[in-house]
Amino acid sequence: MFDIVRNNKKVVQIFLALISLPFAFWGVDSYVRNASRTSAVATVGDVKVTVEQFQQELRERQDRFRNQLGPSFDPKMMDLPEVRAGVLNEIIDRRLLLLEAQKTHVVAGNEALVRAILAIPGFQENGKFSQERYESLLKMQGLSPQMFEAQLRQDITLQQLAGTVGRTGFATTAMVDRALVLEGERREVQEARLTPDLYLPQVKLEDGAARKYYEANGKQFEIPEQARAEFVVLSQDAIAAQTVPAEAEVKAWYEGHKDRYRTAEERRASHILVKAEGKEKDKARAKAEELLKEIQKNPAAFADLAKEKSDDPASGKNGGDLGFFGRGAMVQSFEDATFKLKEGEMTGLVESDFGFHIIKLTGIRPAKEKSFAEVRAEIESELKRAAAGRKFAETAEGFSNTVYEQSDSLKPVADKFKLAVQSSGWLNRTPNPANGPLGGEKILKALFSDDAVKSHRNTEAVEIAPNTLVAARIVEYKAASMQPFETVQAGIETQLKRQKAQELAAKDGQDRLAALKQGGDQKVTWAAAKMLTRADNKQLPDVALKAIFKTDASKLPAYAGVELPGGGYALYKLTKVDTDIKVDDGLRKSAAAQVEKAAAQQDVQAYLAALRARYKVEVHQAVLDAAARER
Repeated sequence: MFDIVRNNKKVVQIFLALISLPFAFWGVDSYVRNASRTSAVATVGDVKVTVEQFQQELRERQDRFRNQLGPSFDPKMMDLPEVRAGVLNEIIDRRLLLLEAQKTHVVAGNEALVRAILAIPGFQENGKFSQERYESLLKMQGLSPQMFEAQLRQDITLQQLAGTVGRTGFATTAMVDRALVLEGERREVQEARLTPDLYLPQVKLEDGAARKYYEANGKQFEIPEQARAEFVVLSQDAIAAQTVPAEAEVKAWYEGHKDRYRTAEERRASHILVKAEGKEKDKARAKAEELLKEIQKNPAAFADLAKEKSDDPASGKNGGDLGFFGRGAMVQSFEDATFKLKEGEMTGLVESDFGFHIIKLTGIRPAKEKSFAEVRAEIESELKRAAAGRKFAETAEGFSNTVYEQSDSLKPVADKFKLAVQSSGWLNRTPNPANGPLGGEKILKALFSDDAVKSHRNTEAVEIAPNTLVAARIVEYKAASMQPFETVQAGIETQLKRQKAQELAAKDGQDRLAALKQGGDQKVTWAAAKMLTRADNKQLPDVALKAIFKTDASKLPAYAGVELPGGGYALYKLTKVDTDIKVDDGLRKSAAAQVEKAAAQQDVQAYLAALRARYKVEVHQAVLDAAARER
């Protein structure tokens, strides 16, 4: 919901791209008042980052990655030390900024807050802010207007603070010229690949090497525990489906909200505009009067004259046609004149801020009110959702109590709340959206808990989405097991041989590169030459491009080499450098924008580093590692 705010200022985009601040956050006051006894993963001045806060942010980050990457998302990536450190650093950066904002009394004003809310498309109906929609959407997110506005105010405050720093970035002519050279430089190279396949014949494994690897890396060959489950889902939609509004209630709603089902009158008009500016107003009026006389003599010529002489090019090319519009769409004088006409009639001169108009009414759509029969289904659906929303909290409590109190079966809760007992396929602990209601981390953690596995009890009611609860129980379980060595032996041997071949390719490649640089003849078979730029990652891997463009090209031929993980070693012969770049205004502006952005990022990094020194940031690595394991 805060995207509209973040997208309004260039420096804010730079700032946010740098530190990727999360949407939901805690206020400075709550940080300072935090009396949690939980060990801190870090401290920022006197403020603690608790284990609970870190784990919550880690879960939110995982959810965002899962939504972005879909089936390709691997939950194990969240266990990487660099990912955990990155999440913690973002929390720390935000807290530093909030503390600094409090210290320097930077606070977003009410006007800025109102502008931001009014500009959010999700809160609008027919292009205008809707208070009803605003409150409804916030309720769906579990937020009150007060909570949302407090969060948004803090977000805007941080933008104001970041904007002050980001605006210091600038691009000098020399910096832009250098960037253009680096971006446009082209290098001609020839490549020679030393692939692992060339060295496989030289590889011989020691006796028992595959068995040794199997025993040392047992986790790789483990078949994870699996379970089939049955489950029930309680949702607001399910409650709505069981709700039948009374006929009188539906009719009363219709009578009380007829404005929602009424379409205002619309009119279609064509016009000819003669612009009037300053001292030229009298000339413009005279010109418009001549056009009016000409049209009055020959009304059929209206469209042709609009194409030829109207100062409104957008409508002029269509014979002056403006299409249908309702009240409020045009300036007042234009609207008043148009809505006084009968179809086919034409005005005299109508003056507005734009100049003088000659208006012809070409169509009328009368106001229309939808009948009760037309909107009955829509009203019933809306009343069902509203009733279900009110009833969900009460029903959810009963649902949770029933699955707990009668934990040996899901039938009682299904019968009580008229829910279907559904069955899953084989599941493991890895979240997978393809598994539907049982695809999330929270429900899987509950399903594979000791109580659910060993005692075959119902899980607790787990919220998997807003206003959606799931309870499940295991009906069949397979404990984790190892694949037999004989099954995986051939694969292990192939893997070990390729690893050895990779090492031989890298060693040979490094030796050849050293000899080439010394002027030795290595009898290398070079491929055809190709011209490359720094952005040519479709022709070569990034690691190869970096090596090529880092190579000193003052004396040619020059040589570079790089190990390609799993692909052996690549040698490169640099034979030509082309720095003759054609620069136009568009390219220069683009380069200047990139340099300015990079400078702004450096300024923000320096600012955050200064804040860290000022407020004394301390990371407790042992607690951080333990918190990540407990997630």
